[in-house]
Amino acid sequence: MKLNKNINNIQNKDILQGLSKDEVDKRIKEGNYNKAIDSVSKTTQEIVIDNVFTFFNLLNLVLAILIIIVKSYENALFMGIVISNTVIGIIQEVRAKKTIDKLSLVSASKAKVIRESKEVEVNTEDIVLDDIIKFSSGDEISVDSIVLQGSVEVNESLLTGEVDEILKVEGDTLLSGSFIVSGTCYAKADKVGEHSYASKITKEVKKRKKVNSEIMKSLDKIIKYIAIIIVPIGLILFLKQMYVLNYGFKKSIVSTVAAIIGMIPEGLYLLTSISLAVSVIRLGKRKILVQELHCIETLARVDMICLDKTGTITEGKMEVREIIILDDKYNDENINKIIGAITHTLDDENSTFNSLRRYFKENPNWEYKNKVPFSSERKWSGVSFKEEGSFVIGAPEFVLNEKYISIKNKVEEYSSKGYRVLLLSKYNKYLANDKLDDDIEKIALIIIEDKIRDNVEKTFEFFEKQGVKIKVISGDNPVTVSEIAKTAGIKNADKYVDASTLNNKDDINIAVDKYTVFGRVRPEQKREIINSLKEKGHTVAMTGDGVNDVLALKDSDCSIAMASGSDAARRTSQLVLTDSNFKSMPSVVKEGRRVINNIEKSASLFLVKTIYSFLLSILYLIIMKPYPFVPIQLTLISTLTIGIPSFFFALESNNNRIKKGFLRNIIKRALAGALTIVINILCVVFISYKINIPQSQVSSISAILTGFTGLVILYRVSIPFNSQRKLLFAFMTILFFSIVILFGERLMIYRLSFVQIVILAIFMIITPITIKIISSIIDKIKILNRE
Repeated sequence: MKLNKNINNIQNKDILQGLSKDEVDKRIKEGNYNKAIDSVSKTTQEIVIDNVFTFFNLLNLVLAILIIIVKSYENALFMGIVISNTVIGIIQEVRAKKTIDKLSLVSASKAKVIRESKEVEVNTEDIVLDDIIKFSSGDEISVDSIVLQGSVEVNESLLTGEVDEILKVEGDTLLSGSFIVSGTCYAKADKVGEHSYASKITKEVKKRKKVNSEIMKSLDKIIKYIAIIIVPIGLILFLKQMYVLNYGFKKSIVSTVAAIIGMIPEGLYLLTSISLAVSVIRLGKRKILVQELHCIETLARVDMICLDKTGTITEGKMEVREIIILDDKYNDENINKIIGAITHTLDDENSTFNSLRRYFKENPNWEYKNKVPFSSERKWSGVSFKEEGSFVIGAPEFVLNEKYISIKNKVEEYSSKGYRVLLLSKYNKYLANDKLDDDIEKIALIIIEDKIRDNVEKTFEFFEKQGVKIKVISGDNPVTVSEIAKTAGIKNADKYVDASTLNNKDDINIAVDKYTVFGRVRPEQKREIINSLKEKGHTVAMTGDGVNDVLALKDSDCSIAMASGSDAARRTSQLVLTDSNFKSMPSVVKEGRRVINNIEKSASLFLVKTIYSFLLSILYLIIMKPYPFVPIQLTLISTLTIGIPSFFFALESNNNRIKKGFLRNIIKRALAGALTIVINILCVVFISYKINIPQSQVSSISAILTGFTGLVILYRVSIPFNSQRKLLFAFMTILFFSIVILFGERLMIYRLSFVQIVILAIFMIITPITIKIISSIIDKIKILNRE
């Protein structure tokens, strides 16, 4: 806990006291604390349940029981693979959970509460009923509260969709899930935990929420269709072999189980989960918190990144560099007092205001009648003092409006050097609201410098090479933003626009195609820019750290927040850079591309088996022969040509750009190999009719030939070869043929005659040619090649 005794501004004595330790402990025992219901990670129990109780695990278990009933124990070996896969999946997801939980503690939202007359900083989950909470600009409202003192402007858009800022005064309710745009207040926690407004909404959202993942949607589609057809086909195949071919109960069961397990892509879902879990761990080591697992995939597909200037391109550590006096009636001493009085009266918490506090330290203790805190919408703040009058400080264009032209050249002289320029003015009226007229006197320009992050140029160079475009969206002067963007190496940074001149959606639609830098952007405009880019077909990522970025973060395809930013930004985002370092972004994109490309490659291997097993099962409903495989043969083939290689591919480096159409791509990759296997099996069966090859030998030839075809597919997938891939291919090839030669009979692969060996050799020679011909035909099929 972090203590802060500086609570002298509190006037109400009840508020000043807060809860005692005993009162807090009592409420915790009663369960009246802000227990979260939307944990970032699953519980260990949920991970185990999700990995164990799946449709295919249940199906595999039923098949294994049938195999055991007929006492063909060696053919139940596939359950060893299923169990191993499940255990590996649980272990990797638990490791990922620990990484997420550890980083979540670092970036956990905090709240300032009054307890025993002290201001204490606690995690939002530690807030109890009746706690007195201090809310300031940028804070997320974590519990339903009643305002006791002060006033704030609140944005409830995350709850209601309405973007207008709502003024909340004493007696008003603050709804959890909204956030403070400006001002400071003290409020009493009224509803906490599952009773709060946000928790009730979260429960409903969880029921309806769909994962925005092309990979998962594609896999779900595959699993859905397989689940529908697999049982009926298996049942018909069993009845045919049992009653039409009179194959006997035991052989019919074994043969049917082989057909069904061949259609099950048992490791496909697991592989995806493990790959994403490993990515969470790898990104965690780089201090990147993944709050939504599938955003890794989304970011890899991103072709447009929108970012705020402050805290992203720059360090966000503002320093006052110079004061330019515009009115001879004022001197440095006057200005120091005025700004000192403003900063000590207002509770604004942002990097600009904090730089003013550090520079103008004097507090003249002027009494105030009214104050208007800073907001990104109006871009100024001000105070009306009892004796000294009203003063305003903020963006010159928004303070002066039409009169801005009188100092425009002076302002842009500094803006063009990358400085932030504020105007201090005397307002000759009482600040009754957030509207200013032209009865205003210019006093001084405050020149503020924000240092560009080290090596940020390399980050933007990386995105440029990867074909990812950058848009800089800032509330600052467009000239300032443009200059900083140019210095940071952002392409076309000289193309900038003042967003205050963009009056409607059509203007924004035109501007997003024309400009790279957007200055003087309001929070709602940030959202409109994001949505305009999405409507034009871009996959858009947004990085931000302020409360003014929340709307845009929420609407982006992938949202990234800096841990040093506001609570609202962190809670809204899918990724949090816990070291607030934008240089980490290329690592995230590379990791996402590695995962998707490798899952695509590995998924195509799994799909080869599913496709050829499905086609053969359909064909064998009409072919008057038993199914050509037994389960133990498929266990060997799938382990050495699919299982082990796919996990190797899933974890290797791969930074290639993502191709659209995940499902189409993996079907296209898998189809040639699967069709080759089907053609091979049909030819072997046809020849067996002609020269009377026994069924046991047909099964043996089919198993060896299918294993060999799997190795040919592995060879093609491994191109271009590197030392690791060469080793993998060589090891799998040697291991497959060694097992066939040494343990063939245990796998029901029996010794072949000379003629049968010749037939097998001919098909082995033809197989690579067949795959190449079918691949060429597939490449010409438009539906499988469109972007």
